[in-house]
Amino acid sequence: MDRDEVEALLYDVAAGGLPVEQALERLAAGPMSGTADLGFARLDTHRGLRTGDPEVVYAAGKTTDQTVAILREMVARSSSRPAIATRVPAETIAALVVEFPDAQVDPLASAVAVGPLPEPRGSVCVVSAGTSDGPVAAEAAFVARAFGAGVTRVDDVGVAGLHRVMAARPQLAAADCLVVVAGMEGALPSVVGGLTGVPLVAVPTSIGYGASFRGLAALLAMLNSCAPGVVVCNIDNGFGAGVFAARVARRAAGRPAVDSAHQSEDHAS
Repeated sequence: MDRDEVEALLYDVAAGGLPVEQALERLAAGPMSGTADLGFARLDTHRGLRTGDPEVVYAAGKTTDQTVAILREMVARSSSRPAIATRVPAETIAALVVEFPDAQVDPLASAVAVGPLPEPRGSVCVVSAGTSDGPVAAEAAFVARAFGAGVTRVDDVGVAGLHRVMAARPQLAAADCLVVVAGMEGALPSVVGGLTGVPLVAVPTSIGYGASFRGLAALLAMLNSCAPGVVVCNIDNGFGAGVFAARVARRAAGRPAVDSAHQSEDHAS
């Protein structure tokens, strides 16, 4: 159960459509219990209510059966938002597609979402320096969309051909939040941060030659960005960047229109 579900429940009680006792039972079975113990994992069922975002399965290091079982439990507990898994091995993706035929899969991002995606609110633009940064950029884009933001992409605009990112400036400026993904020397976020005043989260990738130290050079360059207002995620952390960007975009877009409708009905009564 998440904030939207609890809010709808309370409106239903206030309108007289649901007895208080039934609402109490639903709350007791949902956020008040807090966890679902699967034996090998303790699923956080309260996260959506606390943060507005669901728990996400980090599938790397888990067996296929464990990932399937966790997602099955997540799907059973919420019909209003997708169950999401990231860093999913290929064999687990294959099993999830069999278990959930309607699952949305991005093989490049190694990510899976089961269930309907929320209506997009706000706009996230994911910018990548090169094709080699694609998996991290794809993860950021997939997660941002699954967490409720609209997503656009600007790919292969690294600073070795500066005219490419300059040409994309209107698209960058139109977003509510930017995710800028780059390896090598990690210069792209500084360039983009100097072109726009849009909130920007930078993601260093482990792409580069020997002295890039598996992304450390890009990480340090981004932390020392000359452009103000650049925040930085960890190396290859497209997931964290996607969550951050979606939250910024949703806030920028304001509350869903359904809330004002509920309030109008309440005032009218």
